[in-house]
Amino acid sequence: MAEKRVYEVMYIAEPETAEDDVAKLNETLQGVIEKEGGSIVKIENMGRRKLAYEINRKTEGYYVLFEIEGSGREIAELERRMRVNDLIFRYLTVRVDEERKSAEKVRSKRETKRERRTGAFRNEENTDGQTAEARNNQ
Repeated sequence: MAEKRVYEVMYIAEPETAEDDVAKLNETLQGVIEKEGGSIVKIENMGRRKLAYEINRKTEGYYVLFEIEGSGREIAELERRMRVNDLIFRYLTVRVDEERKSAEKVRSKRETKRERRTGAFRNEENTDGQTAEARNNQ
């Protein structure tokens, strides 16, 4: 089996859509993902929000964000289903596992640099403290 990858899928549904219909749509999409072998890490219903620009004469939309872990097959099927669904008028899929790995590397490098700097500063203090004690003893 291919390695597990992490994707974020956000879709915008019609603003007139009832919350029950959005919940049913989420359950349907979740079933598609699990049927294809993927797993959902989290679902975030962001609610009705203003769009950045007008789409199909609409100024608002219902935003939902999925975080999915899988091989990629489920993303193709999910996008196909969202393309033909009348409630969804925009969607975007982004693979985020590579960015998270690189961000973790940068974070760990910053931490080691910070530890080295604070460790060097502490060593200077200890050295100065020891020389002060040695001066007092003399």
